[in-house]
Amino acid sequence: MPLPPASQTPPLPYTPDYPIRTERLDLRPVTQDDFAAIHAYQSRPEVCRYLYWGPFDEAGSRASVTAKTTRTTLRESGDLLQLAVVVRDSGTLVGDVTFVWNSREHRQGGIGYVFHPDHAGHGYATEASRALLRLGFEELQLHRIQAELDGRNTASARLLERLGMRREGHLRENEFLDGEWADEVIYAMLAREWRAQQHPAPRQ
Repeated sequence: MPLPPASQTPPLPYTPDYPIRTERLDLRPVTQDDFAAIHAYQSRPEVCRYLYWGPFDEAGSRASVTAKTTRTTLRESGDLLQLAVVVRDSGTLVGDVTFVWNSREHRQGGIGYVFHPDHAGHGYATEASRALLRLGFEELQLHRIQAELDGRNTASARLLERLGMRREGHLRENEFLDGEWADEVIYAMLAREWRAQQHPAPRQ
């Protein structure tokens, strides 16, 4: 089934129906009460090793949390959603995810994620990221969604591959991070690839 034209995408401003629920998780707007849980991983050097920021002290995390609380609605190209990821059964905040609406005209988006390493191994990051892909392709009718990561971040690359995203590019030493040159890797998925993943062709 072809995607509708861009004129049939949701009217702006667009605010998801929160919380965005998955099998185990709620993705909801960040609040100031989330500071302690978010600072617990933003302050860890191993979490920030392949990111463009951090580790944060308390002031840095408070500024970050304050910014995240405002990123709940899409109004124009370049806007972000930054959402807390909460395990529904326990109420535990295990990380946060970002959805970037890169271009309304070209129907492009991006995703990102940061999770507390103490909650690794449960598939939470994969489950939450898949919810962002669903939001982009099914709610916003995007054509393409991508993710960028440090070339050394093999764990993140494996996550994107589990989502079914394609490795599209490898930029050599295009970023200077933590005192050294680093590669950037780009993964992406197209709307038709998402649809094929959700509705695989029957075996003959």
